[in-house]
Parts: sequence; structure tokens; C-alpha cells
Amino acid sequence: MESIAIIALIIFIIVIALIIWGKIEKSVVGILGVALMVLLGVMTEKEAFMFVDWNIIIILFSVWVIAGYFSRTGIPQYLAVTMLRISKSNMAIFLTLIGVLSAFLSMFVDNVVVILMMAPVVLHITRKLKLSSFPFLIWIGLSSNFMGSALLLGDLPPQMLHSVTGIEFSEFIWHMGRPSSFIILTITFSITAFLFYQFKFKKMYSGTAIDSAVIKEIAMTNRSEYIKNTKFTAVVTGVFLATVIAMSLREFTGLHLGFIAMVGMITLVLITEIFHKRLGSPDFEEVINEIDMRTLFFYIVLFVLVGGIDHVGILKMIAGVMEHYIQSDLILGSTILYWVTAPIVGVVEHDAYILAFLYLVKDLAESSNINPWPLWWAVVWAGTLGSNLTIAGAPALLVSQNICEKEDSCKIGIKQFLSYTAPFVAITLVICFVLMLVIWTIPFAS
Repeated sequence: MESIAIIALIIFIIVIALIIWGKIEKSVVGILGVALMVLLGVMTEKEAFMFVDWNIIIILFSVWVIAGYFSRTGIPQYLAVTMLRISKSNMAIFLTLIGVLSAFLSMFVDNVVVILMMAPVVLHITRKLKLSSFPFLIWIGLSSNFMGSALLLGDLPPQMLHSVTGIEFSEFIWHMGRPSSFIILTITFSITAFLFYQFKFKKMYSGTAIDSAVIKEIAMTNRSEYIKNTKFTAVVTGVFLATVIAMSLREFTGLHLGFIAMVGMITLVLITEIFHKRLGSPDFEEVINEIDMRTLFFYIVLFVLVGGIDHVGILKMIAGVMEHYIQSDLILGSTILYWVTAPIVGVVEHDAYILAFLYLVKDLAESSNINPWPLWWAVVWAGTLGSNLTIAGAPALLVSQNICEKEDSCKIGIKQFLSYTAPFVAITLVICFVLMLVIWTIPFAS
């Protein structure tokens, strides 16, 4: 290995280690890592800029802005109360349904935003019923982080997969003549949610006295108490749906997803600013202030760091080592990749790992005669599912834990935390692995 490659690898490992350590803001650590790579000759500042997939960054920013307006419509909160009404005073059913709702929303909205949208109404209900908020908030965190990779919009891993492979919105549902991410993850989540309801949630609330009068009072709350501004809600929902539909048709229009998302965002901002008084909409400044710019900066430097180690040939070298084993047995290769990825992303920020290995598989496919898709799906699915083990792997779980500890004025112990995350991760990984083998790996191996 050349000296410049060794320097790049050392910087990358140190940066990832500091991110896992968590004592220093991860975006600051990433920027310092990029600066060192440029100063030490791993890449030029122009190359660093070009390594960033600005299309994805624009998608993230635009969708976050639209989601910021959407969270103020009251629709998510009203849907949560509707779930309570459907559950008919059964807390086990309500807990399950609130996870299903969060999972659905996370396919279109960032998982942390989903948690921030759902938490207020869930906390309102748990306060009224004098219940611990932890089961609800951790279940929302797990569900939203899980289904974020089902479609192109929800989370960064599917957007990175689009960047590396060119896969389109519709292909997350059906790709190469077979079910892909949406169908496989939906089946996996549905089975997992049923098992949690049957063997955990029902037992948790079987002996709990629930005040049915209080539940009825909350459940029968008029819709207008949540969706107070129908004109604003109609505009935001209309623009949001139009943007999603336009993005799903990208392969026919030929426009970049980032451009479509940006047009949707600008349209919504212009309408709400021009007709501010008539719509009663929030100021753009209020919405923009709620966006975590540190995370956006982190994603930018993440592309640069991974681009740096790819630029000096490290990923190609690793791909060369793996090439023989995967070519000789695709089933064994994808199995190893899947089950090695899962525990690593449980303690490592999973976005960095997934991006690096997506490029690694791309290099591997270019140098050998294999279909990369079983391997790409193995990385994305194992990387997403395995990250649900700890707060180091999934920032969404950290947000859930912080809200819970503040609400219940208590410290969530590791045993209590893992009592939810460990079985969730184990069940989802096994189910998804079986589906992946049957639908994606075995057909291409033969």
C-alpha cells in the first residue's frame, strides 16, 4: 500500500473512531478529517468538492424543509389519535399501530423528524394515562429508523444507493423482475410488529388498569383541535404529494431528484410566504431554524471522506481481496457481507459504513463477472436493520431516549434499552436475510 493510501486510511479510521466516541460534534470531526486529507495530499480541494453528491444533499435539505411545514399541519398528531380510536382502548394494539404509522411516515420523512412529530401527541396520551413513555418512544424510533430504507426519500442509505447505482424511485418497489426494498422491508416489519404485539406488548399491558374514560376523551377529540388551519394543511399536503409523485416519475422526466425536490420546496416556500396572512403559515425562518444543519454538514464531509479513501485505491484493494470468495460462491459472499455488516453498524455510524461498501461493491462488480445487486441489498438492509441496536448506530434512537428521559425524569439503563432493540434487530435481520436469499441471492448465484 502506498504511503498516501496509508495516510488516508489512518485519517478515516481516526475520524470514524472519534464519531463513535461521541464526545466531539461529529460534523466538526468530519471537517477536520477532510482538511487533513487535503493538506496531506490525499486529494485536492477541487476533488473534495466533486466527491460530494450534491444531488443527495439538495434532496435531504429540500425534503427536510417540506417536512418541517408538514409537521405543523397537525396531520401526524391527528393520525396518532386515530390510531388510539381504532385500538379501542387496547394499549398493546395502540402501541403497535403507532409504530406502523411512524414506519409509514419515515418512508417519506427523515426518521428524526418523524420522532419529533409523533412525540408530543404520544406524550400527551401517556401523561393522561400515567404510563411510561419509553415503550412508545423507543418503538417509534425503531420503526421509523427501520422503514426509512424502504423507499428513496426516507433516509440517507437509499439515496446513497441511488447515487452509486442509479436505481429509481419505482425500483425500490420492484426491480429486475422481483420485489425489492419496499416489499421486503414491509413484510419484515409486519411480521416483527405482529411478534412484538403478540409476545411483548400484550404481556406488558395485560395487568395494567387503563382508564377507558380518559382514552375515550382523547380518542374522540375533534379533528379541528389538531388540524386547525385547513387551507395551510391543504397547500402543504398538496405540494408534498406532488413532489413525491414527480420524484417517482424521474426516470420519465430525466430530471435530477435534487432538482425536483428543490422545486417542490421553493414552490411551497413561495406560496406560504406570498399568502402568509391568508394561510396563517409559519415564517420560513422558523422552519429553517428547526433543521439540524450540523447533520447536513456531516453528510457532506462523509461523501468527501469516503471519496478520499476510494480515490487512493483502498476500496479497490479491499474489493480485490473479496473478489475470489464472492465469485466462487455468491451465497456465501453475500451471507458473510450481511452478517458482518449487521453487528458493525450496531456500534458504528451506519451511513459512513454503507456508503463505503456501496462503492466497494461497485468496484468489485466492475472488475469481475458478478451481479452486484444481491451484495448492494445486503449492505443496505443489514446496514439499516443492524443500526437499530444502539444509539451509536442510529441517531433516531438517541433522540427517542433523550425525550423519554426528560419526560419520565429517569435514566434509561442499557438492559432496559436492549430489551427492545436486541430482539427487534435479531428478528428483523433473520426475516430479511431469508427473504434476501430466496428472492435475490440464490437466483443470481445459480
